[in-house]
Amino acid sequence: MIKGDNSFVPSVPLRIGVRGAGLDAMALLLTESGAVRGDGDVVFHGAPVHPSGTVRLTEAGGGTAWLDVGLNTIEDRITRVLVVGSTAHGTIRDVAGLSVEAFAPDGTSVARYDVTDGAGETAMVLAELYRRSGGWKFRAVGQGYANGLAGLATDHGVDVADPDAPQAPLPPRTPPAPVAPVAPMAFVPAPTAPAFALPQMPPVPPVPPVPPAVPVAPAVPASPAVPGPLPYGPGYGPGWSYGPVFAPYTQIGRDNDVITVSGLPPGPVVVQLDVQGDGYTGLVVLDRRNKEKEYLVNSTEDDFRGRVLATVPEKGSLRLKLEAEGPWRLEVSPLAAAHRLTEEAVAYRGPEVLLHTGGVADLAIHYGGDDNLIVNVYELAGHDDHTALPRDENLVNEIGKRRETVPLPQGPLVVQFEAADGPWKARLKRV
Repeated sequence: MIKGDNSFVPSVPLRIGVRGAGLDAMALLLTESGAVRGDGDVVFHGAPVHPSGTVRLTEAGGGTAWLDVGLNTIEDRITRVLVVGSTAHGTIRDVAGLSVEAFAPDGTSVARYDVTDGAGETAMVLAELYRRSGGWKFRAVGQGYANGLAGLATDHGVDVADPDAPQAPLPPRTPPAPVAPVAPMAFVPAPTAPAFALPQMPPVPPVPPVPPAVPVAPAVPASPAVPGPLPYGPGYGPGWSYGPVFAPYTQIGRDNDVITVSGLPPGPVVVQLDVQGDGYTGLVVLDRRNKEKEYLVNSTEDDFRGRVLATVPEKGSLRLKLEAEGPWRLEVSPLAAAHRLTEEAVAYRGPEVLLHTGGVADLAIHYGGDDNLIVNVYELAGHDDHTALPRDENLVNEIGKRRETVPLPQGPLVVQFEAADGPWKARLKRV
């Protein structure tokens, strides 16, 4: 990437490597207003873990720091996560080999920015993760601050006069306390629960991760600082125990292609597709005879983005025929990685897969598109076959803009927005 570039990244726990000798790394968690809510939204070496547990800072030595960011569990009010670097001695220009790189849980690099235009500033917003179209993007920022960390912090709502907030320059670094041997992405839930308390299901014993399939994208040169696979299973969040668990598979390409995903356990999965360009977008499951079996995407929307359901067969690979005009990115994730429904509204555009783990509730939907809106539900209570979903029940099948409230049975269940070529919002309502 060069300065100003951006691209979608998977909505999973990412590891952000900040490399540069003599650089202090930190993260700022911002709301829609562009400001932090308080000192807790500043993650630095003096406070290395966010109160929610979704962002944490660790030092790897050798001029490398890691920011672990759980994009799939981060609070809805947080819309941007800034990756910041500062120097206590010298300037950004003096930092050799300054770069920011994001890694997926299997160690695959999904975004990298080499900072080459540092000047006399002592603090810089190196990169940012920000919400877009229901997912997350990585942007190469490279915005320096000649007035240092104090100016950068003040611009984003940090009270630098507060002795508990990071100052400019930062306090002298003290040797970090030994880190307890826990998985870096084993995030704890946010301290505040929604008003509609969702009952929790018993936790699932950890499942050994399946080796990820090899992506078609060019391999990233090996580096001693590249992280290894991260744990999955219960780390996706409480209240879900259905379907296989594995490290997500990602592939990028351009125009029409046939995608083969091998080595995944059988069962329902979530397929996320992002296409940059106009024209028709189609995604079809192929059977063992290479015949078209099931249409997952059939859209004429520009810059298509959406998540759909597919099933990995018990024997063989998941094979997908893609029709697209322009560059695309496809990710296959466990069903457990889908977003949970709560009383707080979620906003998306295009097809989507959501999970409901609570009791009987109503689902309020506001659809702003002009075409068909189809919403289905899969009730999983009493369905013990994790290799396939039960028969779906149609909740909504309408055309054009509308506001609608439909009843949901008790969870666990999957809510599938099968067709939604347009913006929409959804939330649970207390019964």
